[in-house]
Amino acid sequence: MVRTYIKRVNAAIEAQDQDAASAALSAAIPVIDRMVSKGIMPKNKAARHKSRLSAHIRSLS
Repeated sequence: MVRTYIKRVNAAIEAQDQDAASAALSAAIPVIDRMVSKGIMPKNKAARHKSRLSAHIRSLS
């Protein structure tokens, strides 16, 4: 489930669509956080994913 949301963000980034990428990231962040709270993903890995995705989105502008 997490990988699906991350792939959606990456697809929007590759398409150079900042609005779609931002919307996809907004949908992905709660899913990533939910996986951390369930113990599926370590918190540092989740933070790294969120940070790198948001940095890629900021670089589009």
